[in-house]
Amino acid sequence: MAGDGEYKRDQNYITTRITADGRDGYPVEPGRYRLVVARACPWANRASIVRRLLGLEDALSMGIAGPTHDERSWTFDLDPGGKDPVLGIERLQEAFFKRDPEYPRGITVPAIVDIPTGQVVTNDFAQITLDMSTEWTAHHRDGAPELYPDGLRDEIDDVAEKVFQDVNNGVYRCGFASSQEAYERAYGKLWDRLDWLEERLATRRYLVGDTITEADVRLFTTLVRFDAVYHGHFKTNRHKLTELPALWGYTRDLFQTPGFGDTTHFPQIKEHYYVVHTMINPTGIIPSGPDLSGWLTPHGREELGGRPFGDGTPPGPPPEAERVPDPA
Repeated sequence: MAGDGEYKRDQNYITTRITADGRDGYPVEPGRYRLVVARACPWANRASIVRRLLGLEDALSMGIAGPTHDERSWTFDLDPGGKDPVLGIERLQEAFFKRDPEYPRGITVPAIVDIPTGQVVTNDFAQITLDMSTEWTAHHRDGAPELYPDGLRDEIDDVAEKVFQDVNNGVYRCGFASSQEAYERAYGKLWDRLDWLEERLATRRYLVGDTITEADVRLFTTLVRFDAVYHGHFKTNRHKLTELPALWGYTRDLFQTPGFGDTTHFPQIKEHYYVVHTMINPTGIIPSGPDLSGWLTPHGREELGGRPFGDGTPPGPPPEAERVPDPA
């Protein structure tokens, strides 16, 4: 937290990469690594979406931490005995401490753990999904989409950076601000960017090009949480997402696309934010709303053209153990 009350995100992550050539000591190998996510977390949700879209389920297993945690890190309380069945640990911090017994920073998801050693390899959420697209290509499913195509990378990177600064991180800068001035600055930047996105998406189906890309994945995970938590809990309340025609249609379009809605777990999302953030919600009461029935209503975005998977195909249904409940 800055002296002026502005929330500053610690962006120092473990930047070791898993690559096809293994240049950091961790070559791509099916079955060797475990992706650890929490359904509640938007940054982790990105990784679970990309893994689904690319069909990496058989090559990269996934552990799911529960929605709540204490200062010691995410726990595997959803699993029998409270332990991840592959890693055999109760808390994600155990994998971080195996890598560095003095690890000084936050224990974050997503994280990829090297199963043989039990050590975390990386928690660099932005690079993890890019590497899934570019380094794990030998294990992509037939029909996997190009989420980070060569010819669009500069534009994807530019849009994604704007979205990160003002929207993905912007909602946190609103919610965790500790002064009125810092909150209002963050609120202004958030809504300036959401207005920009509303205008951009009024005439195009996707953020960059005519197919789903990494940029869409990154925006979706914030928008899908907007009305459920950010609007009230983080005081981002100029409008609800449902009051923004282009953004609401765009987010519903993605939600109804295999890989997006079927990785979104609204009950866990709400439980995490309203229970863990005791400084914002000291009672720990979880709101009953909002009404989720609108997520499956027609969006009409097909009229703008575009092909969700380009020359590829949708992924099949998620593995039974990874299913999430349908929105009520």
